[in-house]
Amino acid sequence: MLPLPPDLSVEHTSYGTLLSSRIPLPTPARCTGDWLVAHARSRPDALFLAERGADGEWQRHTYAEVLRAVEGVASALLTSGAGTSRPVMVLSDNSVAAATVILACLHAGVPVAPVSSAWSRLSTTHGRLREVAALLRPSVVFADDPAVYGAAAAAVGADTTWWSADLPGLAATPTSPELADVFAAIGPSTVGKVLFTSGSTGTPRGVVNTQRMLTSNQASLAAIWPFLDDAPPVVVDWLPWSHTFGGNHNFFLVLRSGGELWIDGGRPVPGLVETTVRNLAEVSPTLWFNVPRGFDQVLPLLEADEALAERVFRRMGLLFYAAAALAPTTRARLEAVAARAGRPDLFFTSSWGSTETAPLSTSAHFPTRTVGVLGVPVPGVELLLAPVQDRLELRVRGPNLSPGTWEPGGAVAPLALDEHGFLPTGDAGRLADEDDPAQGVVFAGRISENFKLSSGTWVNVGQVRLALVDACAPLLLDAVIAGHDRASLGALLFLSPAGRALAPEVLRERLRGGLAAHAAKHPGSSERIAVARVSEAPLSLDAGETTDKGYTNQRRVLELRAEEVAALFVDDGANLHP
Repeated sequence: MLPLPPDLSVEHTSYGTLLSSRIPLPTPARCTGDWLVAHARSRPDALFLAERGADGEWQRHTYAEVLRAVEGVASALLTSGAGTSRPVMVLSDNSVAAATVILACLHAGVPVAPVSSAWSRLSTTHGRLREVAALLRPSVVFADDPAVYGAAAAAVGADTTWWSADLPGLAATPTSPELADVFAAIGPSTVGKVLFTSGSTGTPRGVVNTQRMLTSNQASLAAIWPFLDDAPPVVVDWLPWSHTFGGNHNFFLVLRSGGELWIDGGRPVPGLVETTVRNLAEVSPTLWFNVPRGFDQVLPLLEADEALAERVFRRMGLLFYAAAALAPTTRARLEAVAARAGRPDLFFTSSWGSTETAPLSTSAHFPTRTVGVLGVPVPGVELLLAPVQDRLELRVRGPNLSPGTWEPGGAVAPLALDEHGFLPTGDAGRLADEDDPAQGVVFAGRISENFKLSSGTWVNVGQVRLALVDACAPLLLDAVIAGHDRASLGALLFLSPAGRALAPEVLRERLRGGLAAHAAKHPGSSERIAVARVSEAPLSLDAGETTDKGYTNQRRVLELRAEEVAALFVDDGANLHP
């Protein structure tokens, strides 16, 4: 199970270094619905979706069964008032019911907006949900459990139809005679989804995802992962469908390839990560997708139970991480447990992109050891490394690019592209090896998060944060880097469960040791953490300090915890030093 090696074109222009793949982009499908129809006809009894029922047992749904339900719900949509200007909003966590609604919208040409369930379930103010509902003006809102999502109803407003427990009846709706013509009229420019950015860099925006974006992304992936056509993938996944990683990359990878998607009700948090490990062990997936924090949470359970790890890794050929860099200690531990489980050759890979790129723009479809390697552009996509400040901004051009953001009534506000038609992403990068660009691009942080010390030296916040968390592993969940216009760097530390389990003095001593180890490796003023302190209050979802995927908004934390930041640079006895 090995990806195709890269074949890279490099062009040095007056406006930056342009990278593109010489691997041809296969002709993308007309629309995502064609995949479902094709598999339902050619392999009607093949498993598509599975989830645990109320009794804890797996409930399995074949491609033919899912298509029948999708056609029923799509037929109901045609008389619901939903349309190109009145989308459907999905509040629920990942489920077969939510998948049915999403696929039905894609089948009927109705934009669908799966929004973060955390904005309904975990939020106490529903502020984000109110903003999103006002922007979308949805015709239909789907929430599979009224008891859980009822409190969010007032935030959405009254001018909507609510679907919940009645979904089985809607799925049984006789197929409308009009549906075939409606489905046939769907084309590459048809709006499929409105996906909201996580808010990790500001207020969420509704990014329009066209069918072209979704299908070209999978065509790019299939070109570099040819093994997808050799055997249908088996995936166990918790990643939320409200985000482009789980909802586009993973969901459509399985659908396009005729694979199995086992919906994981777990999460990378204590009390739920055990569910994830149980599901992984029962299914033995062939591919494993996660964010680095998810792997960090799973590892202790796998390291403690060799038989469990053997079941998890029994069929696994590829491990994929995204949304953040994988710390070297985490990778080393994963490699060790995989080797003990009989998978010493497990392929580690990552990619990079954004909600605006559906998401795939680059892929590390080659062996990597350097931390933070994002890979090279996938077939059909051009990547520009454009000079900004003292860094190189990653800019994207290709068929995976969104036309813009959703406005009330269905208007689309175009994305702000540069004069050459590239999307400035705000992410910085550099070549891992200037003499061999095929070694890929290394992530160099968010340009908006970077700052200067009083010396005028730029600080790469992303790299400093990753190195600090790694040096203090496994004590930290995350760290926020401070020091704008100061002589040295400070850090607010957010403890992991392992850190919180230690006695206070033991914890302080271990953290001092981690800071000292970090300082020894990174003595320069723009990398060395001169002072740190533990921030006791957890990161807040409502306040925008974190997202449900675990991304920490550095700037937001610094703004909201200004007093703690100031205390870093005043010796009050609570601070830690290397």
